[in-house]
Amino acid sequence: MIKLDNVSKVYRTKTIETTALHNINLHVPNGEFLSIMGPSGCGKSTLLNIMGLIDEPSSGQVQVDGQSVSNYLSKATSRFRNEKLGFIFQSFHLIPDLSVIDNVELPLLYRNISGSQRRSMAADALDAVGLANRKGHFPNQLSGGQKQRVAIARAIVGKPNIILADEPTGNLDSVMGDEIMDILTKLNQDNGTTIVMVTHDERMAKKTHRLIRLYDGTQVA
Repeated sequence: MIKLDNVSKVYRTKTIETTALHNINLHVPNGEFLSIMGPSGCGKSTLLNIMGLIDEPSSGQVQVDGQSVSNYLSKATSRFRNEKLGFIFQSFHLIPDLSVIDNVELPLLYRNISGSQRRSMAADALDAVGLANRKGHFPNQLSGGQKQRVAIARAIVGKPNIILADEPTGNLDSVMGDEIMDILTKLNQDNGTTIVMVTHDERMAKKTHRLIRLYDGTQVA
């Protein structure tokens, strides 16, 4: 489902060059739940962004769902990202002035579907994460765990093949974190969704199929 061959990422300024990733070779099969761990600044989020076609590698090849990606700024790549990938962030990234259902509906605005269909799909996604009764609320009326559930609903509303989650339990207590992991595990088991999750929590990582570790931009395990 995701394949990285000799992927490196170097950030350059006029005075300094920083290697974020160095020769990463990684194959994520269809239906796998993979976790990525490592110390802060080791390149975990950079790796996730490259998998999500948000950031472009300095060298190496990236394939997602069998498609090689070369032009990251093209409309075709944007459409592919919207249809194939769902993103979950540690800080939720909900728009405070929009209701819960409007936040969930956002990825569908870039697709050629009717407003009523968008609304129905958003409602179904909220039902899937147990928040059907909160669709008219606003983010500031929700707990942290509820906000992350909304973020998951937004990620799955378009029925993506792949979910990329950056510290999805990082801002939550252990009880809420377990609930979020239960939702992700159910998505993986019931729908066959491929999930790649960055985490600092060894306990959460042990709930996934496989764990890889990064150190200073290099895969060490």
